[in-house]
Amino acid sequence: MNQPEITAAKVKDKARSLGFDRVGIAAAVSGTETERLQTWLAMGYHADMAWMHNPKRQDISLCLPGVKSVICVALNYYTKVEHSEDGDRAKISRYGWGRDYHRVLGKRLKALSRWLESLADDITTRYYVDTGPIAEKAWAQRAGIGWIGKHSNIISRDYGSWLFLGEVLTNLELETDRPHAEHCGSCTRCIEACPTNAIAQPFVVDANRCIAYHTIENRAEQIPEAITANLNNWVAGCDICQDVCPWNQRFAKETTIADFQPYPDHVAPKLAELAELSEPSWDENLTGSALRRIKLKQWQRNAQAIIDRNGTHKD
Repeated sequence: MNQPEITAAKVKDKARSLGFDRVGIAAAVSGTETERLQTWLAMGYHADMAWMHNPKRQDISLCLPGVKSVICVALNYYTKVEHSEDGDRAKISRYGWGRDYHRVLGKRLKALSRWLESLADDITTRYYVDTGPIAEKAWAQRAGIGWIGKHSNIISRDYGSWLFLGEVLTNLELETDRPHAEHCGSCTRCIEACPTNAIAQPFVVDANRCIAYHTIENRAEQIPEAITANLNNWVAGCDICQDVCPWNQRFAKETTIADFQPYPDHVAPKLAELAELSEPSWDENLTGSALRRIKLKQWQRNAQAIIDRNGTHKD
């Protein structure tokens, strides 16, 4: 390939100019993450998430022919708003408070990809924001963005674990970063704090026992009793393991992205209103939100399960 002089430093400068908080580069060679994923799948920890079996997730060369480098980026989404402890109010994971992160990151990743392709006719790229068959946390660690914590989220020294991740795959061969070392040490706060014991062992989460999985991905008419008994008003995701993480308590900082500031109705809506949510209201309230992945019947089911459990008044 006849490429102009394109350095990793130049690519990183461009990524930062587009507003990314962290950027790193890894060689596009599958590693230990493939074996770990296979073990996780064999244990059935993926629950009903059949897409986790996609072979592209275990061989990145299937995602982009000729891929040489994975450019990993991260955006801090933390805002200084606390979850409500009002028994009549629902709790929603921070990731869903503001504008859909797929759109926010996607716009920047598209710009980075188009810029790279403009440098030479034979440069190819493909970008992903969470929805593609990419082991994004493993790649982020290999690219030096942070390390995978015992709660299975990426942790950065600069921002804690409140990070959205994205990737640009390219056939450019770029200088790589050193993989990030793990700094959880002997801490087990996330493991001890999980009310459903979803962290089966350090760094391994069993989706079958995870509140976030059941409130977002589980499409069944009812949530298992073991989960319902421990929802603690969570109707969309769960932040417990991240809230107790010392790295978040010490190093979380306010995002500079205005789009990630909470929409008023997304922080602590009334459980009674969610239980009786209408199709038009669902459609209107969740336009431009990542929470749209949670369908109307799931919102109603999740809220009603908490009301029934807590005896919360519906008036």
